[in-house]
Amino acid sequence: MERDALKDTSRVVVKFGTGILTNRSKQIDPRQIEQLVGQVAAQREAGREVIVVSSGAVGAGMGVLNMAKRPTDLSDLQACAAVGQSALMSTYTELFAKHNLQVAQVLLTHDDLEDKDRHLNARNTLVSLLAKGVVPIVNENDAVSYTELKFGDNDWLASLVACLLPADLLIILTTVDGLVENFGKKNPRTISVVEKIDANIQKLAGGTLSATAVGGMDAKIRAARMTARTGIPLVIASGKKKRAIANVVDGREEGTFFVPRAGKLKGRKRWIAFFHHPKGALWVDDGARNALRDKGKSLLPPGVSQCVGEFSKGDVVRICDLQGTEFSRGISRYDADEIRARKLKGVEIIHRDDLVIL
Repeated sequence: MERDALKDTSRVVVKFGTGILTNRSKQIDPRQIEQLVGQVAAQREAGREVIVVSSGAVGAGMGVLNMAKRPTDLSDLQACAAVGQSALMSTYTELFAKHNLQVAQVLLTHDDLEDKDRHLNARNTLVSLLAKGVVPIVNENDAVSYTELKFGDNDWLASLVACLLPADLLIILTTVDGLVENFGKKNPRTISVVEKIDANIQKLAGGTLSATAVGGMDAKIRAARMTARTGIPLVIASGKKKRAIANVVDGREEGTFFVPRAGKLKGRKRWIAFFHHPKGALWVDDGARNALRDKGKSLLPPGVSQCVGEFSKGDVVRICDLQGTEFSRGISRYDADEIRARKLKGVEIIHRDDLVIL
């Protein structure tokens, strides 16, 4: 059984979606959070390390500020986050204290994880908190992030946190039982296992109609692609079920299980592949694509057919085939102008140690 390996989980990241943290009035739902906290506490008692990635700050702030719809103006979003985050953490502190557990607020921005030193510092902080028996509560620093709320959604943030540590398992708890076939129709069916995320699986994903949430199932599939590549299993399950987390880590058929690829990417490769906004792109011919993808070679100047964007030496760039489909990322050893000048001879534009096949 694919899920049997989940029984050996010792470090798990659990993401709480906005829909399972707030009620119909957009306010924080203390009873719902209490049962979720109880599930986390049970895993801590069982000896597992648990990191919580929590949405809900903007949704909670909407309720306090009497907003019926998620604002689109960045300053309004940040105001909601600032008001809601304090209320959210107060609730977590109180509820975890009932289980004799301490919590720590960890607010991140994309820059924290893209910069190598800050990336390592964030990891070290989380590991130190876990070693001290603390439950980190992670969220995006929505009150100050300035690029359209930045990571984009907390499903992506949760997958980044899982890859940062790395974790043994990522559980995304949401308002549905998992990835559902025929969603909203007469014969819906929750898909138990996804071996590979292909076009058929992608078609089953959609956005969200929630007034408080971001992303929907499409964002969760995007997160699953990343965790699968890094070798971390992911399960999407219902946060309304009181034994959802326990059932997942016990290897039971709960939610949708996304099977990871064999082996885990090393830390530096994970950082290159997923923690950057690529500054540009290199389109390569078929020979170079095959050499990179199938033979583990470095990227040489003759293989580059097109250089897109402006980037400098040391920047992460996308590597695409002739159709523009990205299949790899890497750190360029030259800036864009040098590559476009086509005067580079006998060098490696991207060394294989600085390159990741996606």
